[in-house]
Amino acid sequence: MLRITEIKLPLVQAETLKHQDDQIKAAILKRLEIPESELISFEIFKRGVDARKSHAILYVYNIDAEVKNEAKILAKFKKDPHIKPAPDTTYQFVTTAPEKAVENTHRPVVVGFGPAGIFAALILAQAGFKPIVLERGKEVRQRTKDTWGLWRKRELNPESNVQFGEGGAGTFSDGKLYSQIKDTKHYGRKVLQEFVKAGAPEEILYISHPHIGTFKLVSMVEEMRSTIISLGGEIRFSQRLTDIDVKDQQVQGVTVHTGEYLPTNHLVLAVGHSARDTFEMVHEKGIYIEAKPFSIGFRIEHPQSLIDRARYGKSYSDDILQKLGAADYKLVHHAKNGRSVYSFCMCPGGTVVAATSEPNRVVTNGMSQYSRNERNANAGIVVGITPEVDYPDHPLAGIELQRQLESQAFVLGGSNYSAPGQLIGDFLANKPSTAFGEVTPSYTPGVHLTNLESALPTFAIEAIREAIPAFAKQIPNFDLKDGILTGVETRTSSPIRIKRDDESLQSINTKGLFPCGEGAGYAGGILSAAVDGIKVAEAVSLSLVS
Repeated sequence: MLRITEIKLPLVQAETLKHQDDQIKAAILKRLEIPESELISFEIFKRGVDARKSHAILYVYNIDAEVKNEAKILAKFKKDPHIKPAPDTTYQFVTTAPEKAVENTHRPVVVGFGPAGIFAALILAQAGFKPIVLERGKEVRQRTKDTWGLWRKRELNPESNVQFGEGGAGTFSDGKLYSQIKDTKHYGRKVLQEFVKAGAPEEILYISHPHIGTFKLVSMVEEMRSTIISLGGEIRFSQRLTDIDVKDQQVQGVTVHTGEYLPTNHLVLAVGHSARDTFEMVHEKGIYIEAKPFSIGFRIEHPQSLIDRARYGKSYSDDILQKLGAADYKLVHHAKNGRSVYSFCMCPGGTVVAATSEPNRVVTNGMSQYSRNERNANAGIVVGITPEVDYPDHPLAGIELQRQLESQAFVLGGSNYSAPGQLIGDFLANKPSTAFGEVTPSYTPGVHLTNLESALPTFAIEAIREAIPAFAKQIPNFDLKDGILTGVETRTSSPIRIKRDDESLQSINTKGLFPCGEGAGYAGGILSAAVDGIKVAEAVSLSLVS
C-alpha cells in the first residue's frame, strides 16, 4: 500500500465534502504515472483545505493506494517525499484474556463513562476482560432530559447534567475529534473507526477537523454501550463512587453511594474534570494528587457570518461556502502582564450552554450540532493560570478557585442560573451593559447584562481587554461593539492531576489504580481522552495477565 500526499484538486469541482472517485482516481494515475489497470484500489486517508488563494481554493488529499508493482513505483519515486509506503494503522491488542479466567482475579472496574471510560471499557471488553463500569449519572437519553431541565426550567440535577452521565461532558459539545497529541501507534484511528461503527459519518475518518455534534453522539454512545455489554461487560448507571479500599498501597475494591462494595484489584478512574467530590475523596485516601494549570475566562459570541467573511473573504458563492462549512478560528495573545490569552473550544454555528454541576453556580461552555448552522459563533476567551502563582497552597486549591468564580457568576447573573453578560464594547470601556445590540446571546436559561469587571481576577480582566483588540487585527471586527461576552468559563481542563507512573500507568503510590483521561489530568478533549482510555486499558490488560 502506498501513501500519496499533497494531491490537490480545485474545490469548485468537488462534492460537498470530497471529489468524485473518478476525479481522485485520475489524479492518482497522473501522480504515479501508471495506467488504470495498475491501480487496484484506493481510499482517502486525510482531506484538508488550502484556502490561501481565495480565487483558487483547493482540497488537499492524502491517499492510500493499492497498486501492482509497488516496489517498482517506490524505486521510481524514491526521492519524492509525497510517495511512500503507507503505515499500518490497524489496531493490535497487546494481550487478550486467557480462555480460562485467572483464579482469584476480580473483574476490572472502570469509573466514569465519558470518552476515556468508554474506550477503556471497550478495549477491555474486546480483549475479553469483561469490565464493570460505574457511572454516577444516568443513561444518555434521560441525561439529555435532565440537562434540558436546567436549560429550559432552571432546574439542576447535580448527578445528571452536562458534566455527569453517559457520554461525559463531550456529549454536550461540538464533538470535535482532533487533537495535537503525539499518536505514533495510531490509537486515534482506532477511536475514529469505532465511532464510525457506532454510527458516526464516515467522513470523520478523513476530513482534517472532524466533528460530530450532540444529536449524533447520543445514538453513538448508546451503540458503544451495547457493544461493551454484548462482549460481557456490565454498565451500571446512577452509581457514584464514594470510597476506594486501599491496603498496603494496593487497591482492593470500591464502594458506591448505595453502600455496595465491589472487590477489584484493577480500578480505572476516568471521572472527568468536574468530579470534585471524587478528587476530595482521593486526596483524603492519601492517593497522590497535585494541582495543575488550567484556564479561566468568558464565552465570546459573534455572528457566524462575521467569522466566515474574515476567514474566507467576501466574494465566495453560496456553493463554495457550503462546501467550506462554518469557519472557525484559533487565536493566542501574550499580554503585557505576562499572561497568555487564547481561544478555547471554538464552536462554529453553535450555542453557549449552561454547564454547571453544582447548585447555585454558573459555568459556561460551547456546543455545536453536526450541521453547525446556528446564527452565532462562540469560543472561550481564556487566560492561563498556574498553581505556582495563582493557587499555591493546596492540591485542591484550583477547585476552590473554580467554585469561588462560579458562585460569583451565579450572583452576578441574578441568582437564577442566568449567566452574567456584557457587550464587547462595554467590556472594553469598563461600563455596564443595559441592552443587547445586533447579537442575540444563545445561552439558556438567559443572560443578565451587567459589568463583568468583578467576574474574574483583575489580571485576567486586564489580559482579556488587551487581547480582544489584538485579535481584531487577525479577524476584522472581532472587537464588534455588540458582540457578547458571557461568564464564566472555568472548566477548560481538570485543575488536578492524579499522578501516574509513565510505564505502568498506575498511581505513583497506589498499585492497581489507573488514573485516566481528562479528569486525571492526562487529556484535553474527546479524542485525546479516548486515546488515553485505550492506553490505560492496555496497561490494565497487561497487569491482569502478568
